[in-house]
Amino acid sequence: MMAMFEHLGLGMTVAFTLQNIFFCFIGCLIGTLVGVLPGVGPVATISILLPVTLSLDPTGALIMLAGIYYGAQYGGSTTAILVNIPGEATAVVTAIDGHEMAKKGQAGLALGLAAIGSFIAGTVATLVIAALATPMTKLGLLFGPAEYFSLMIMGLVLAVVLAHGSLVKALAMIVAGVLLSCVGADMETGRERMTFGLYMLTDGIEFVVLAMGIFGFGEIFKNLADPEKRDVMRGTIGRLLPTFAELRQNLGAILRGTGLGSILGVLPGNGAILAPFASYALEKRISDRPQDFGKGVPQAVSGPESANNAGAQTSFIPLLTLGIPPNAVMALMVGAMMIQGIVPGPQVIQNSPDLFWGLVASMWIGNLMLVVINLPLIGVWVKLLKVPYRLLFPAIVAFCCIGLFSISNDGAQVIMAGVLGLLGFALYKLQFEAAPLALGFVLGRLLEEKLRQALIISDGSMTTFLTSPLSAGLLLVALAALVIAILPSIRKSRDEIFADD
Repeated sequence: MMAMFEHLGLGMTVAFTLQNIFFCFIGCLIGTLVGVLPGVGPVATISILLPVTLSLDPTGALIMLAGIYYGAQYGGSTTAILVNIPGEATAVVTAIDGHEMAKKGQAGLALGLAAIGSFIAGTVATLVIAALATPMTKLGLLFGPAEYFSLMIMGLVLAVVLAHGSLVKALAMIVAGVLLSCVGADMETGRERMTFGLYMLTDGIEFVVLAMGIFGFGEIFKNLADPEKRDVMRGTIGRLLPTFAELRQNLGAILRGTGLGSILGVLPGNGAILAPFASYALEKRISDRPQDFGKGVPQAVSGPESANNAGAQTSFIPLLTLGIPPNAVMALMVGAMMIQGIVPGPQVIQNSPDLFWGLVASMWIGNLMLVVINLPLIGVWVKLLKVPYRLLFPAIVAFCCIGLFSISNDGAQVIMAGVLGLLGFALYKLQFEAAPLALGFVLGRLLEEKLRQALIISDGSMTTFLTSPLSAGLLLVALAALVIAILPSIRKSRDEIFADD
């Protein structure tokens, strides 16, 4: 316990520098902005800003990107409550009762409970990360190539199981991402693979180009194609801070949501997205008046919002300790770390303790900033919601193109991103989720590397993945998750959970 607080103390000394507080503030502000504007989202924003991180200090860059992620979770709830449009997928549940509260003139109360719940959840989640960091890192150091390969397989299987929509489509996206990661020169022989004689593919596809194309340009194409439908709340927002009695009534929901989010966020495969759904179902089940849910129940806002924020933060645990990204945003964080020359995994906490603990401590500072800077800015966000998105997109496209060209001074990279943007739009139209593709792409090279290393060590024997108890156990978990997901009753429940997404 003392060691944990010593580590957090080190993190605070790093995070409380003027430079890092500034990056944290910028990240939280941008994150809230993109959360408030439905259709942009943290994945597209972080993709667009990846080139900017090249010129930043590694710690500051990761603090800013992390702030964008959990700031977007907060901003998404603002849009869900005021406009009934979830700015983020995880804010779908918040929109159900949050907007009903807004119709009753309780928009301020809903926003205040969401902010306080998110802050409490963020504080607890920061302590959870600090407590689990050292044990998880020690576990990661026990992993050899076979164990890492099996862990990545488990993560990809869970990504398929927890992805929206069809299991088959999610599996196809994972496979497509892995195959795209193989484009370019073979890591051992140097021979070209799947380049089709195109010079621009000789060195493979850059992660920044893929992310900015599919998520940046793809999101813009998608939003230009869809008509804007917004019903911005016209009435008064009302008081923002709940009374002591209202806070006491919601404290149980906040703590239960925090616990659920903290647990589900650690799961590889985007378990964090299930946290608000699970919290809503739990609150409805234990409520004395479940029939009121959907009509403006405060606990149906405070619980899921707490679960949402806790899950967003604890999803950093598998990334920072094991090097396995549990969702698309964490896959982008892997890309940002690699751009800075940092290999994500158990070595980070040993080789770069300042970066690791500074990032963890910045999460608590960021959550405090979100409460302090956002509640007074609610009026600004309401006015911003009235701005047509079509006026924002030309500036975003120009920023994307400048960023892409600045990476390698190669116009071909901009063209490739444009083509990938059309691919991202096509995937959306065909109802394929792009997030598993990003995970497959990020893990594809690591998967191939660990597979080859394991086979070299075992003299080509595939049984090496089963003779190691840890590796066999991870593969067994992956197989069990896949089998359970195929069961008709589970598939029906899964479809119901993601129906509103």
